[in-house]
Amino acid sequence: MQTLLGIDLGTTGVKAALFSAEDGRVLADAFVDYPLFHPHPGWAEQKPSDWWQATIVAIRTCLVEGAKLGAQPESVRGVGLSGQMHGVVLLDENEQVLRPCIIWADQRSDAQSRWMTERVGASKLIEYVSNPALTGFSAPKLLWVRDNEPELFAKARTLLLPKDYIRYLLTGVKAMEISDAAGTCLLDVKHGVWSQEVLRAIELDPALLPPVVPADAISGTITEEVAGLTGLPAGTPVAGGGADNACGAVGNGVVIPGLVLVSVGTSGIVLAYSDTPQVDTSGPIPRVHTFNHAVPHAWYLMGVTQGAGLSLHWVRDNIGLPERALERWTDIDAYEFLAKEAESVSPGSDGLIFLPYLQGERTPHLDPYVRGGWIGLTASHDRRHLIRSVLEGVAFSLRDCFAIIKEQGLQLAQIRATGGGAKSPLWRQIIADVLGAELVITNATEGPAFGGALLAGVASGVYSSVQEACTQTVRVTERTEPRPATAAAYAQAYDTYRALYPALKPVISRPL
Repeated sequence: MQTLLGIDLGTTGVKAALFSAEDGRVLADAFVDYPLFHPHPGWAEQKPSDWWQATIVAIRTCLVEGAKLGAQPESVRGVGLSGQMHGVVLLDENEQVLRPCIIWADQRSDAQSRWMTERVGASKLIEYVSNPALTGFSAPKLLWVRDNEPELFAKARTLLLPKDYIRYLLTGVKAMEISDAAGTCLLDVKHGVWSQEVLRAIELDPALLPPVVPADAISGTITEEVAGLTGLPAGTPVAGGGADNACGAVGNGVVIPGLVLVSVGTSGIVLAYSDTPQVDTSGPIPRVHTFNHAVPHAWYLMGVTQGAGLSLHWVRDNIGLPERALERWTDIDAYEFLAKEAESVSPGSDGLIFLPYLQGERTPHLDPYVRGGWIGLTASHDRRHLIRSVLEGVAFSLRDCFAIIKEQGLQLAQIRATGGGAKSPLWRQIIADVLGAELVITNATEGPAFGGALLAGVASGVYSSVQEACTQTVRVTERTEPRPATAAAYAQAYDTYRALYPALKPVISRPL
């Protein structure tokens, strides 16, 4: 048996999964969570040491479970890494982490984003890196550290992204894989190299940046020390891997023109494959991102809503479940229960609209300060309406992303859904209804971890290309058709949703 190991470093925890290289079947998996810290409003940080300890446990657990099915650690042909984008891990001259990682959801660097835009020039920045400077990206976060923690910044010798820090600990190799590097706002996305023009303009030492490596090539091998910690054989190849969204696309077969990925995780994304580095020209600055794909010589356009699954998570933690559900807490999934409560509410939530701006918003507003909330609340609404309006509000935000990508003229033949939210039949149906398009589900239940594993398969020679890997292992398993009967209700609700941001911006978008 030949197997592949995928490791996905997410926002809530790390997933390790072992797959059959022959057909992509999941043989074993393990998930280990870790905390997320909010030291101040708008801030979001994690400790890289927490990631590493969780990764060790997840790998060991996965290999032990796989061995019970006859998949010994020696069968692992390669390891592929996936991970949350945009985080800033700084190492000193002794390769020690200098501070907690400022992760993708952090919104503190608005001043640095504006300074970087002015320093480089708005149009020049798009020319050089294909994207505007946003608080979600790595470069403004790095500049925040330089501005606010100068003594610490002076000790920095290397910048790594989250999954690339795990690569360094696994292999001893400091590198940044191309699809993840594209989200730093420092990479020339068209040519796949660091932008010297941007680095000079913002006076950033190029020595901080490690080499850029391909997603589907071997970037290093498991060290003897890590072999002892994890059970993986020393010398096992580790692929470049990819950013979580790029790996999610690979894991769902979104590796050819015409395919679109809708992912509902902590954040929500709409991602469309492109064989050229096309940039959004629908507004003064691009409202969707143009990033390098994990597929060689390919790119993708992506719209992002910051608070997708995060919004439902907030409801679970702060509004909670009814007492009758709490009695069966160990026997039910909280999110499934919440969704079932919402099923009895008609489309449009009886006029209740939820704005999912709990961590600011990217597409289409590019506004780190905007705040969310419910609009249209009446005494006739109850918990069921609150929940359904959250599901619908996220779907409306995804429609914003989809509409902008569609304006670029890309072929959008099929939408593939993934992420924790896509496991909910109700949420899938709402998204299909709001987009007015069929959603399909694939067998890629492990999403980005599966994509990372397939990239490891290409790197280690199991497959000849990413496209071959997907053809051999990815299959459509379920379809959700839009319901014409809901079209009018959702059209009206979406029009209201779109009108709310410009109408309320003076009061819901203010600096912290």
